[in-house]
Amino acid sequence: MNFIKHRNIFFIISIVTIVIGMALIGVRGLNYGIDFTGGTLIQIDLEKQVPVNEVKKIVSEFDKNASVIHAGKNKEEVIIKSSLSLSRKESGEIFNKFKEKYNLKADQPKQVQAIGASMGNEIRNKALLSIVISSIGILIYITFRFEIDFGLSAIISLVHDILLMFSIYSIFKFPIDSTFIAAILTIIGYSINDTIIIFDRIRENLKITNTRDYENLINSSIKQTIRRTLGTSFTTLVTITLLYVLGVEAIKEFTLPLIIGILIGTYSSIFVASPIWYILKTKKSQTN
Repeated sequence: MNFIKHRNIFFIISIVTIVIGMALIGVRGLNYGIDFTGGTLIQIDLEKQVPVNEVKKIVSEFDKNASVIHAGKNKEEVIIKSSLSLSRKESGEIFNKFKEKYNLKADQPKQVQAIGASMGNEIRNKALLSIVISSIGILIYITFRFEIDFGLSAIISLVHDILLMFSIYSIFKFPIDSTFIAAILTIIGYSINDTIIIFDRIRENLKITNTRDYENLINSSIKQTIRRTLGTSFTTLVTITLLYVLGVEAIKEFTLPLIIGILIGTYSSIFVASPIWYILKTKKSQTN
């Protein structure tokens, strides 16, 4: 496959997805979790596995928009997340509903956590700052290890990954919370690793051939590394997908963005980062 010849196809796919995602963010915003908006988290041990829909019926009396997920080894616990700032009395009333219905032994919830709106905003700002700082660090590292064209290509590719990730979450209205940000930071490192492998091969082949035929240079470099890139991504995805399928809901909240992010990172390292380097290098050669 000629990766450079067909680069516009992949650019269009990315651009269309990002434009749709950003437009939806502008219209309806992102589906922030209580980590960022503030609210109340209640964890209750039901002492047996109860369907989520059954739990939601009880919780809907207090908050119709509250989310419910299973937790615990045998999925006998539930975590209720409400964007409302529930008082201790209201949290107690919710627990008493479950205590009466399921004859619970406990006299209080396993955990009640209230997150203020100001704290949520602070967490969100710090999360965004961590993404910016990590991206700047990667730019500095790649610029010193390679050259400025490689560094710019890598950063544009990372921005592409982050925007695409937010767009997909916006399109499908997946919740964005602290686990999403943790996954984003993990993906940044994972994606840049794939990109560095390809860039390193491009640099080596460039030294050997000293060619200005950048199209063939990139195509051959990607073909030489694609088995390793796809193999690493595949083995990682198999493990994470098993965790998603077999794990409890709390694990799924973390593994879902990892699955999406690894797919995006692998896609961008092959079809976005290298073509961007090709465009920058070709323009520089034409200028010189």
